[in-house]
Amino acid sequence: MKKYTVLILLTLISVSFSRGQNNNKSKPNVVLIFIDDEGYGDVGVYGATGFDTPNINNMASEGMRFTNFYSAQPVCSASRAGILTGCYPNRIGLTGALFPHHKVGLNKDEYTMAEMFKDQGYATACFGKWHLGWQKEFLPLQHGFDEYVGLPYSNDMWPHNSATGHKLPKESKRSKMPELPLIEGNTKIGEIKSLKDQDILTTLYTEKAVDFINRKSDKPFFLYVPHTMGHIPLGVSDKFRGKSEQGLYGDVMMEIDWSVGEIWKALEKNGVAENTIFVFTTDNGPWLNFGNHAGSSGGLREGKTTSWEGGQRVPFIIRWGDNIPKGTVCNKLACAIDLLPSFAASSEGKLSKNEIDGVDITSLWKGDFKSEPRESILYYYGKNNLNAVRKGNWKLVFPHTWSSYNTKPGKDGVGGKRIKMSVKELELYNMMRDPGEQYNVIDYHPKKVKEIMVIVEEARKEYGDLNVGIEKGTGTREIGKLE
Repeated sequence: MKKYTVLILLTLISVSFSRGQNNNKSKPNVVLIFIDDEGYGDVGVYGATGFDTPNINNMASEGMRFTNFYSAQPVCSASRAGILTGCYPNRIGLTGALFPHHKVGLNKDEYTMAEMFKDQGYATACFGKWHLGWQKEFLPLQHGFDEYVGLPYSNDMWPHNSATGHKLPKESKRSKMPELPLIEGNTKIGEIKSLKDQDILTTLYTEKAVDFINRKSDKPFFLYVPHTMGHIPLGVSDKFRGKSEQGLYGDVMMEIDWSVGEIWKALEKNGVAENTIFVFTTDNGPWLNFGNHAGSSGGLREGKTTSWEGGQRVPFIIRWGDNIPKGTVCNKLACAIDLLPSFAASSEGKLSKNEIDGVDITSLWKGDFKSEPRESILYYYGKNNLNAVRKGNWKLVFPHTWSSYNTKPGKDGVGGKRIKMSVKELELYNMMRDPGEQYNVIDYHPKKVKEIMVIVEEARKEYGDLNVGIEKGTGTREIGKLE
């Protein structure tokens, strides 16, 4: 009798353990691919010409494409802080782009996407450009990632001419910068010293990503691939150099598309593709003054570092087996800061007590386009300047100054000069009829202005607004600083 009792107990324990494993495995894997300086018009399904993106296009045909998706801010470090923490970057004190001389970074008290997944038992990895602080205290392993290989900041932050690769003269400010460090974990394992060295980066990150999937697909994993490209200086491997009609930038985009395909093939090979939330998006719009080395805003106004649509409206494609209706297009408002709470909802993860600004948009992923989880988008830029607010199809733009691309661009890696322009009075745009922001219709819609100003006043209290002299809001937190 005792023998049978023991057997029954062992069977129950085995079944219980097996169920636990299955429940754990049923949690979706997440792959987040984050491109640098790729514009709204730089993917085939968004209208790209001169090069092909078949793998990304296939993502859209097997998943969902958003037409009104926004980065957290139109510049490198800020946009990365937003996507990983679910916060408007100015809430957490991280704005603009960090340089090698800066001694600040992402605060250790911020709860990142990687930490949320890791707390659920996920394996986590980051392969690519970090740009949230280069000192050890700020690197990915201190923010929830198990593995990291990549550059700690932008690939033009080096002592070389980014068009020729030659060493800069001593009188140049950038000549004082160190060679680009290639980091693994917390340790520098090499340096990027030439344009030829830049050519390896997309393939390197892709190989690391594929290897991670091959090693970790027996348990849930979170893979973040923030590509260095297509930030200037452009680098591309020999297998894609000269392949596009568009030129070097097109070659770079084709290699990024190849990277997407390689990562997807690794998911399929390991039998986890259908249980993976696969996301493709970019950090901000194109750096248009670099001419043929820059991307396309797809007809939207201006580009990177501006609060016009070309600076912050970006491609967003998501694929997740049968959980997302195939070949659908979502026109609702959404933002990169919405990914953290949405991933948490999809994996039954928990968020920290930190106040965040993202909202759960999984209802949109499921095809419920009657839902409107996000009411508005705040266009903060600079140190803490609220330059515009979008509510529904309406965008209210406030007086501010920006560096415009409305002049002759540069060529072959040399940036053209930008010109200072200013908005003098409030402007209102109907984004449904006028996505290029050409026709100010503020005189026709005073009620819309009043509606949006309610959101504006709340934002100024919460985050501040230097455009009207409010340096900080009641809900802002401190950037991380070296102790």
